[in-house]
Amino acid sequence: MKTLKIALLAAVGSLVLAGAANAQDETKFAFNVGANNDYVFRGISQTDEDLSIFGGVDATFMGIGYAGAWLSNVDFGNGTNFEYDLYAGVKPVVGAVTFDMAVFFFGYAGSPNGSNQDYFEGKIAASVPAGPVTLGAALYYSPEFFGKTGDAVYTEVNFSTTIPDSKFSVSGALGYQQVQGPGDYMTWNAGVGYAFTDNLSVDIRYHDTDAHSFGNIYGSRLVGGLKFVF
Repeated sequence: MKTLKIALLAAVGSLVLAGAANAQDETKFAFNVGANNDYVFRGISQTDEDLSIFGGVDATFMGIGYAGAWLSNVDFGNGTNFEYDLYAGVKPVVGAVTFDMAVFFFGYAGSPNGSNQDYFEGKIAASVPAGPVTLGAALYYSPEFFGKTGDAVYTEVNFSTTIPDSKFSVSGALGYQQVQGPGDYMTWNAGVGYAFTDNLSVDIRYHDTDAHSFGNIYGSRLVGGLKFVF
């Protein structure tokens, strides 16, 4: 099974690199900055339930490929200062289905020696319109997860929709994180977004997990964030 997962991750990487190799003069860039009262990743607070400031850049090319970088402060209680993500992928469309295949690198500045927090992850996802709603599913795989805890799989189903004749949107997701050892848990979120302009938006979202016994950072929380894209 692990060999199959590694082969899957390699296949995703090959597709991503093939898409990047086709990039020519049609590359477009978009930048983003924002803030949240808490940075939550898969139901877990990454800032010890405190404020996060983030920013990133995304490049799109040939109508199918993308790559980018993203940065945010984090607080793991061990001196880690911030997280930086690097990623690249392709989004081919087959009929009504949009696929998304990507490779991510999660890096952490200021990590203590031996913490092994940096890791790679591959993604395969698909989404399809169902009337006014877009339905999606995704699978993420890491051959060596955060903290060098071995291979890990995260699966998710999600939805999103816009409210007719308004600037509101609604979205949510249900996911399950599997890791080696007793750390498996389920997470879910649901929220409302509002676009003030084409560049400025706000998102209010409820997050929770079924692993409150793991610590406060796994608890339920309401997160509000503001994002500016230019």
